[in-house]
Amino acid sequence: MLERTFTLKASDGTEVFVYGWLPESTPRGVVQVAHGLAEHAGRYRRFAEACVARGLAVYADDHRGHGRTAKEGALGYFGAEQGWRVVLDDLYRLGDHITGQHPGVPRVFFGHSMGSFLTQQVLFERGDQLAGAVLSGCASGVSNPLAPIGRFVARVERARVGATKPSALLTRMSFGDYNRAFAPNRTEFDWLSRDPAEVDKYIADDRCGFEASTQLWIDLLGAMPALGAPSNLAQLPKDLPLYLTVGERDPLHRGLKDFHALVEGYERAGMRNVTVRVWPDARHEILNETNRDEITEAILRWVDEEPLKKGS
Repeated sequence: MLERTFTLKASDGTEVFVYGWLPESTPRGVVQVAHGLAEHAGRYRRFAEACVARGLAVYADDHRGHGRTAKEGALGYFGAEQGWRVVLDDLYRLGDHITGQHPGVPRVFFGHSMGSFLTQQVLFERGDQLAGAVLSGCASGVSNPLAPIGRFVARVERARVGATKPSALLTRMSFGDYNRAFAPNRTEFDWLSRDPAEVDKYIADDRCGFEASTQLWIDLLGAMPALGAPSNLAQLPKDLPLYLTVGERDPLHRGLKDFHALVEGYERAGMRNVTVRVWPDARHEILNETNRDEITEAILRWVDEEPLKKGS
């Protein structure tokens, strides 16, 4: 596997850090990864190795406020204005770069957790440029009745502590609440995986597990209503292959309610090629679960059988 890193300069001058993992020969497909909140793209190297072994190239950027894109002291902060939009624009800039490097090669989008919400917007804005998409650890952005309360609390906390600072209350309402389902807890991040070694690796990584700023929560929660808007869902390419997958015990979904709401929303929107896979007993990070090899194989087999076959 060839690994290279580089930066792409955004329109505002930000240098967005990118990983590229490539096979020795011309790739037969490309996977573009959008990582989750409070992690970074480098954690997808193992997934990339499996992709490269099947002749696929993988590209993944560190989002604003994450990984090696984050400015000093700015972990968990997208920016002062339109943070969600600038992160999307970074993904589109990388997508254009991939197309330039691999013209005519089908591209599959892979989004995990927060990256799956970004992917939901990519699908109705740029879905016609994709061969397919995988949404991991995903959920509907509009079905949770507590979302409006979260948006209100985030604005109050921004006024109280500032836009660039984290809020203990918002952290407790999110990550803290997720972990409660796995009490008694060994760590604060038991909800991520059944594999203690993977949880410990996450905790030991100083670019993981940080508290998001109040402004990032406003950006993230503020983006949710648009993801389920009928006018946006009407723009989806109806034949685009989608693979929606979660762990059965992923606490992000309120007992899978928000996951099933996402599936039903796509079905109501007329999407004709939706594959759904729920992994028994698995938690949030299915690519880091105890049965990760089985999960990775299932995802890549679907890529072969749907997006790449469709594009051939």
